[in-house]
Amino acid sequence: MVRQAHHDKLLFITMRVLSGMQPSGQLHIGNYFGSMRPNLEWQDKAEQAFYFVADLHALTTVQDKDVLRKARIDIILDYLACGFDPAKAIMFYQSHIPEHAELMWILSSLMPMGLLERAVSYKDKLSKGISPTVGLFTYPVLMAADILMYDANIVPVGKDQKQHVEFARDIAIKFNNVYGDILVIPEPQIREDVAVVPGTNGQKMSKSYGNTIPLFGSESEIKKAIMGIETDSKGMNDPKDPDTCTVYKIHKLFLSEDEATILAAEYNNGLPYGEAKKKLMQTYMDYFHSMRQKREKLTEANAKEVTDAGAKRAKSLAVGTMAKVRAAVGLL
Repeated sequence: MVRQAHHDKLLFITMRVLSGMQPSGQLHIGNYFGSMRPNLEWQDKAEQAFYFVADLHALTTVQDKDVLRKARIDIILDYLACGFDPAKAIMFYQSHIPEHAELMWILSSLMPMGLLERAVSYKDKLSKGISPTVGLFTYPVLMAADILMYDANIVPVGKDQKQHVEFARDIAIKFNNVYGDILVIPEPQIREDVAVVPGTNGQKMSKSYGNTIPLFGSESEIKKAIMGIETDSKGMNDPKDPDTCTVYKIHKLFLSEDEATILAAEYNNGLPYGEAKKKLMQTYMDYFHSMRQKREKLTEANAKEVTDAGAKRAKSLAVGTMAKVRAAVGLL
């Protein structure tokens, strides 16, 4: 619970957090530091935390059923390995709650076309050659339905998704103005210190750019990615600027502030890039050691147990939301 003082009275506000993750392939450390780790912290801070696999969203880019099925399962197992606790939070597949699609349709009847036409992510995906389908265009409406279904106050997102939460706010406000105070207005929450994780080529780490370091890949895959991080042409023992070095920027994510300061001094004193990459590799393997061991033991049955239980809990809340929405718009 969040407690707010107001006119000498205590008002209790439920802190309900929701985060979605799209099953579009193997997760990488950009996903972990930029989304998974900060999101999982909410299961200990929020009264209710919802984590859903956005498999309906994934259909806009993944048309191979076997790839999608494996990615759906893997993302659940990866989250379990990284600390998701089903006793503290709810995890489910988006497609197991059909109310998401129904609410999307109701919201789409109010969503202005001009709003969707300004969607940055839509333009970005088109620039990467993704086909301009109706699903891709209306993606923000489904995302709004995902958020508004569970009365989420807080939506942790990266900077590139902030606009989608703003769309959800806009449509919720418009819905409430038309039909009454039904939907909770969400707030985006961005962790500035990890909002953008650099990839091996210095750009934002993304599968689309082919510049990732796998989260649970083989040791040889991880080593190849780390040793392939692009650097400048400074000599082996020349002083190096840690603030402009991609190796350091990635390594810093694993370290405390004091540890990062010590490492930065080594760069300033001429740490060779080859040695810097070896240090990063060792830190990587040490940091993820226990998670990697846990991940190896998890099976598809573990994923099913979590998502079946999560779907039941999510369904009960979705049904309640839709009962209010249907009544408000005249469908009951």
